[in-house]
Amino acid sequence: MHVLVLGGTTEARRLAGLLVAALPEGSRVTSSLAGRVAGPRLPPGEVRIGGFGGAGGLAAWLRTHRVDALIDATHPFAGTISFHAAAGAAAAHVPLLALRRPGWVPGPGDDWHPVVSLEEAAAVLPALGRRVFLTTGRLGLGAFAGLDGLWFLARSVDAPEPPYPARMETLPARGPFTLDGERELIRRHRVDVLVTKDSGGAATAPKLAAAREARIPVVVVRRPPVPEGVAVAGKPEEAVSLLRELLGHAR
Repeated sequence: MHVLVLGGTTEARRLAGLLVAALPEGSRVTSSLAGRVAGPRLPPGEVRIGGFGGAGGLAAWLRTHRVDALIDATHPFAGTISFHAAAGAAAAHVPLLALRRPGWVPGPGDDWHPVVSLEEAAAVLPALGRRVFLTTGRLGLGAFAGLDGLWFLARSVDAPEPPYPARMETLPARGPFTLDGERELIRRHRVDVLVTKDSGGAATAPKLAAAREARIPVVVVRRPPVPEGVAVAGKPEEAVSLLRELLGHAR
């Protein structure tokens, strides 16, 4: 059996390890990483790095490497690859499931402002604050480049590339982050508004608790939907069970 995992997330690494342990002897687990992060944490099993060339290229790879099942365990905001996965799996007649960590939910005391894009986030920022903690990653910072009246603290794993805001301090860092650390960042930099994507998970959630304690607004970019008709698991263990079910139906 050969399972291809479109990975790059903590959950994808965990899933690869579970699959290596759970699949019959002689099976292959290949994790595909996009290659956008320097020095990625590699999962168990085989690893390939780089794109496929769209849905057609993915379908050809699935056929050539005799893949029995495809699992889309990419980041919740890697929308393009998810739709390529759905189209490629359908073309190659390979069962597909998605692994998506649950999204965050606001609680008492939260002041959240949901938006659908980074551009919309940039549009609402001037009315909410002047010192912005930007935690949306290194890509897409151009959406905020025209906000010359605001100051930004931009945190990302790798250094961002222009365009980006003129008044911006970069903070290279990789999660998980602690509540005490997030509190100190907000205090030291006098942050009065937080911008984040609804990535879900515990590794980067402490910033939300710190913002709640500091009583500052949070602009939350909603995640794109999973392609219609794709089965979704919320945890790696659920994905393994769902995979067994899908392969059973496919036989």
